[in-house]
This record gives sequence, structure tokens and C-alpha cells, in this order.
Amino acid sequence: MPTIAKEATRSYLEGMLAVGLKNLKNKLAEYVRLVAAGETVLVTDRERVVAELIPPRAGRSDMASDALLADAVRKGWITPPVVGPASPPVGLPVAPLQVLLAELEEDRGGR
Repeated sequence: MPTIAKEATRSYLEGMLAVGLKNLKNKLAEYVRLVAAGETVLVTDRERVVAELIPPRAGRSDMASDALLADAVRKGWITPPVVGPASPPVGLPVAPLQVLLAELEEDRGGR
């Protein structure tokens, strides 16, 4: 049993810890390590459960940006691309530079 169990109380469910907000704040890194190792931690405020810290779901990316994108897709906020990643399209010039500069000069001359 981890040494942190001395600070937290065991829940009625085996494998879960319950910890008060003050203890969680003081030992946050230790509780995060327990959660990363597979423990579930219930956060209490005056003996009332207010939050639950759980390990990441299977298949969740290690990168926060990937996890946020995957969550946004799951909730329907964004749609994944239909085609895979490819090189950006080649930008073809609209007109030769000399023509563009001449048009710009002509537009400025009218002012």
C-alpha cells in the first residue's frame, strides 16, 4: 500500500481512495502518480464527493493536444479530415510581379 494511504480514507469500493481538498492540494503530485498507476481517487469537500480522478481511458494519446482534438471529434464539435495528410497545394502566381506592381502604382496614382 502506498504511504499516501495514511492521509486518505478508503472508500467502500476497493481500489478507491477518498481525499479531502486540503490534503489533495498539499500532496497533489503524489495523488496524480497514484492515478497514473491505475488508482481512482475521490475528492471530497466536507465528506461530500465533489470530483473523481481517474486514469486515462485506454487508447487515449499521451499528448494533451491530441486528447483535446479527439474529445472534440467525439463530441461532434469538429469533423476529422476526409483525406489523409498531404503536401499543401502549389500556389501558382495570379499574375507576373511587374503587372501587379504596375496595377498597384496605377491605383495609387488616382489618390
